[in-house]
Amino acid sequence: MTDETFAKSLGRLAQAMSGARDDWWVIGSAAVALHGGEPGSIADIDVIVSRRDLDALYARLPLSNSPDESKPMFRSELFGIWSEPAIAVEFMTGLDVRVGDEWYRIEPVTRTRVSHCGCEVFAPELDELVTILEIFGREKDLDRAASLRKN
Repeated sequence: MTDETFAKSLGRLAQAMSGARDDWWVIGSAAVALHGGEPGSIADIDVIVSRRDLDALYARLPLSNSPDESKPMFRSELFGIWSEPAIAVEFMTGLDVRVGDEWYRIEPVTRTRVSHCGCEVFAPELDELVTILEIFGREKDLDRAASLRKN
């Protein structure tokens, strides 16, 4: 993935979310990159949105409700993959992560506007993003969190 590919995909995301009625956040590896950390591979752009905004996106975009079954530690109330951008965008509402035998809702509280290559998107503030990554707990997420702590 090149920075140009990432920038173009973020631009498509920003355009798609321009009519959002509620707050939304880029999380995961893309958010790590936006905060200047080391994301490793960015396979997709994960976005937490409200149910009404996701319903509106389903009406406007060719989304597929097919979450990755190989990731049983995650579930969401509604999920939509938008595969038209060079880097697929995964929209989710009601995101839960399984830690041990318990499910925890991921609901960002902080929100910061991030400008990247001429487009503006939103992500949790750095400290909250680190906490989210630590809750995810996978090795790659812990590495991403560590890279953000160095900033």
